Amino acid sequence: MKSLEECVVTALDGSEPEIFPYIPYILQDLWEIGASPEIIIDLIKKHKSDYKNLMILDLGCGKGAVSVRTASKLQCRCYGIDAVSEFIEYADLKAKEFGVESLCRFEVGDIRTKIKELNSFDVVILGSIGPVLGNYYQTLTSLSKCTKADGIIIIDEGYIDNNDTFSHPLVLKKDEMLRQISKAGMRLNDEVIYNRDENENQDRYILDRLTQRCLELIEIHPDKRKLFENYIRKQEHETELLETKITCATLVIRKNKSYSIPMLYNSSSEEIINCTDYPQVNIIFYVFNFSFVKVVRCSVTCRGIFKLC
Repeated sequence: MKSLEECVVTALDGSEPEIFPYIPYILQDLWEIGASPEIIIDLIKKHKSDYKNLMILDLGCGKGAVSVRTASKLQCRCYGIDAVSEFIEYADLKAKEFGVESLCRFEVGDIRTKIKELNSFDVVILGSIGPVLGNYYQTLTSLSKCTKADGIIIIDEGYIDNNDTFSHPLVLKKDEMLRQISKAGMRLNDEVIYNRDENENQDRYILDRLTQRCLELIEIHPDKRKLFENYIRKQEHETELLETKITCATLVIRKNKSYSIPMLYNSSSEEIINCTDYPQVNIIFYVFNFSFVKVVRCSVTCRGIFKLC
């Protein structure tokens, strides 16, 4: 498993873990680091109701912009987790500034282990944090345990158009992304695609601020010049890709609905049933044993061939 520092740096489009201690300084001018709070709020309003009773989990919450603005707008409860302590301190300050400190709880932690303890959230958000939890299949499988059956998972991420010959080690083609979502027993329910032209000014502003802070760090730490120059180059490269090659979008993903499907089974035989057509189902087994009929109900996720017994 990668170190926590490596994961954070990768999520912030870096490549050298040694940059980790300097991240708070480099990003000091920015509150909204990744995902758009406005888009996420609109999607929550579109797909959920009874806002005041919503429980929202914000994984890799950064400085809390999404949680604070969402709590302020919808008066719902938000729980944000991030690995950078300085980000969490800033999130607490912003929650007080917006008057939502009673609705927002922020915590320093490793989301890879923390999610194992969490459950029953109406909305789970991953805002531009990259593959910290693995690929889409691994991520959604993990998040499924945190999410209510009728809950939604909102992921702010990029993908590559299917017909594009470009490839990136951390970005999937859209068809592959959809395949992994389906494999996890879920479906893409909604999508907001960012306009590249509209985002260009914001991307360039962020790049300018990052560059300026890295140049200041070079003056303070001349022995680490190469580290900061490499980070600037990586940011320039990733910004160019976002503007030309990668489709940035906010996705709404839901668990597939459950269905009751009657199936006949003769207990004296060894019958094989192909369940691949039903990604997630409640199956009622009617088991015939000559002199009686036994009804067995179980809930399973079917992705292959299952032997009933």
